[in-house]
Amino acid sequence: MIEDQTSKNILNRIQTDFPIHTRPYKIMAEELGLSEDQLIERIEQMKQEMIIRRIGGNFSPDRLGYYSTLCAARVAPDKIELFTATVNAFSGVTHNYQRNHHRYNIWFTFIAPSIQEIKESLETISQKTGVTEILNLPATHVFKIAANFKV
Repeated sequence: MIEDQTSKNILNRIQTDFPIHTRPYKIMAEELGLSEDQLIERIEQMKQEMIIRRIGGNFSPDRLGYYSTLCAARVAPDKIELFTATVNAFSGVTHNYQRNHHRYNIWFTFIAPSIQEIKESLETISQKTGVTEILNLPATHVFKIAANFKV
């Protein structure tokens, strides 16, 4: 739970214009009136509380020679935990979420250097989990929008 305005300010700040610098947290900490150690400690706490999942760059896969796909899977309730843990173990997975009230209840995005690698990874996921109904919906056009969530 986000408990105070400082945490909210941190969340708002890290979503946009992340400093490209050898010490980005020092720069942001100064802007927020914190020490670098205080900022890093707060971010680590929010990661432990699952408020922050990851901090990383956002790139256009196609511009880097990669391929991306949206996947939808039909997963039995008793297999959701195994399935999501298996999917999340792949470094090319950027999002993974559950949809309620839909036949395909687990959706995730996958990025890889080749379409073949994506297909092989989906086969591996299916073999490890027993989930056989996984749709592979490759991107035909990529649209990047800013998804910033002000708190």
